[in-house]
Amino acid sequence: MSQPSTNKITTAETIAEYLPSSFQNFLIELGSMLQFFIDFFKNLFKRGFEWNAFIRQCFEVGYRSIGLISLTAFIMGLVMTLQSQPTLANFGAESWLPGMVSISIVREIGPVITSLLCAGKIASSMGAELGSMKVTEQIDAMEVSGSNPMKYLVVTRILATTLTIPLLVILSDAISFCGSWVAVNINSTMSAMLFFNKIFAAIEFKDLIPSIIKSILFGFAIGFIGCYKGYNSSKGTESVGVAANSAVVTASISIFLIDMLVVQITNLLY
Repeated sequence: MSQPSTNKITTAETIAEYLPSSFQNFLIELGSMLQFFIDFFKNLFKRGFEWNAFIRQCFEVGYRSIGLISLTAFIMGLVMTLQSQPTLANFGAESWLPGMVSISIVREIGPVITSLLCAGKIASSMGAELGSMKVTEQIDAMEVSGSNPMKYLVVTRILATTLTIPLLVILSDAISFCGSWVAVNINSTMSAMLFFNKIFAAIEFKDLIPSIIKSILFGFAIGFIGCYKGYNSSKGTESVGVAANSAVVTASISIFLIDMLVVQITNLLY
């Protein structure tokens, strides 16, 4: 009875020998991420949720990112309007400017740009923080003492990013509209009431749902990848920097992949 299983193992090892080492490392990394994902959901529904750590992470992720997000969103709306206004004026369609800007920001630019900024700021911070805790054996000390580092360090951070990134996206959209209104009034005059009436008249409910779904998925991806890279960093001080850098790159790529999938799905549905 033991012979068939031995043959299966031998066959798998033989196939693995012919695979490129980079592809083997990719499969190993993918399996490790899947196991980390399963461990996250196992600890998510355990009793004794760490509310204090969760609120602190929401403060770190959300409140401390407001300044960066607000400044970038205002400039984004300002520049986008200044770039689009002359082209629309050539076709006599300058009155369409508020609607065009609002749809572009709500559907695509706002969620993606905001999430990329958060990936650079938050994913790197989580990767470096958890990586330093791994290197200094603080995580091992928590396991030895009987506490659950996965529930305390990982679950709270992932939930915090999943909750706060959509809120930051909404804030970013609103500030971008303000920047766009300022840009419109640089070369012409339009009242704030008329401008925002045109904005909200152009936005439909079906424009908001994909944006919110993308923002939630972006937030989960940022928190998950940042925690995974830091929690699984190898020993040595160099691994802290590697974990932070890898977290930013992987989170940014995942944002574009998620955006591509959500856009394709929503196009099929609508």
